[in-house]
Amino acid sequence: MAKKKLTTAAKAPQIKLSPRDEKTAERITGLADRVVNAANNRRDPYVEIPSRTLANVKYSPRKRIIEMGCATNRRQLFDLSQAKAYMRTMLVASGCKRLVDRGKSTSLRGMYYMLKHTIAGSKENTFDDQGESDAIIEDVEVLLGSLREELHLYAQKKGDMVGNIVVNDSGFDIDCSRMGSGGYGIPSIVEPEVIKLDPKKCKAQFVLHVEKDTVWQRFNEDRFWEKHNCILTHGGGQPTRGVRRLLYRLNNELKLPVYCVLDNDPWGYYIYSVIKQGSINLAFESQRMAVPDAKFLGLRSIDFERCKLSEDVILTMNDTDRKRAKQIASYPWFDKKKEWQREIQKMLKNDFKLEVESLISKDISYVTDEYVPARLKEQDLLD
Repeated sequence: MAKKKLTTAAKAPQIKLSPRDEKTAERITGLADRVVNAANNRRDPYVEIPSRTLANVKYSPRKRIIEMGCATNRRQLFDLSQAKAYMRTMLVASGCKRLVDRGKSTSLRGMYYMLKHTIAGSKENTFDDQGESDAIIEDVEVLLGSLREELHLYAQKKGDMVGNIVVNDSGFDIDCSRMGSGGYGIPSIVEPEVIKLDPKKCKAQFVLHVEKDTVWQRFNEDRFWEKHNCILTHGGGQPTRGVRRLLYRLNNELKLPVYCVLDNDPWGYYIYSVIKQGSINLAFESQRMAVPDAKFLGLRSIDFERCKLSEDVILTMNDTDRKRAKQIASYPWFDKKKEWQREIQKMLKNDFKLEVESLISKDISYVTDEYVPARLKEQDLLD
């Protein structure tokens, strides 16, 4: 009886890379080539990583966004104080290349476990905790000039969307006007290869971004998006990169105005600042995330009197709040704006904060039936 021939395991199918993935793969390969060239020429391999510090961040009045400066930090292999960080940088880049080549994505946590191991012949681990790998991932982003999402990495998703728009998510049409009480969960990766936006499938006239899920639920239950023909989003407080990137795309690609309904406190003002100008920590991504034309719709420091609210809803400011408010007032993008200076000074004079939810004290649907419609009609907005 003839013996059966042993067959080898089938090779993984060849993945056709998108133009964006090809560009990302080329950048990673170029990084590896520079290491090889340095070794062949008996030189110390090194990388120049743009410095992610406050001192290396500046505000561009022309572009109206926060940008990273030109300062860099050199990371060398043959320097005992830098060797570990250098090897970790190459390790993360290698892991990202594998993901891109296979057309796969993983979470930040997944990347940590993918790369975590004990180095042969030692008791040294590549990474001891996820915080170490997350920091290196940000280094690789700025080093390659690629978004984390372009490296096929995602964080925990946070945020929802509902409204008069149909998006194509990974080949599936999602009608955001038919998503019920839960809405469409905004993914961490919203790049064009994953989320396609078609102007012909968007009937909405603007985007209303609210700070928290609790407020978003009120707007959704009252079908505000249907009555006012808009898209309603939230970011669960401080919006994730996926939410910010989607707001950018809705504004930049579909030309939809973005209005923000946030709390009357330093943290609500900061969230607006991040959406509008970008964040100091992620200044290298502002040009692909910031929405300079975004407008602040509420809540305002004058609303305690204007809306005749009860003293029962006020939240007394503490020293941290006061310090944060003064910091925000000194930001270059707020410093020259008289309306914002008056707004912040009024809040400091009040010495209390107001949450959007405080409007419920007037009526359960006061914010959706009266407050926001009035602000929109009067265009009573802060820029």
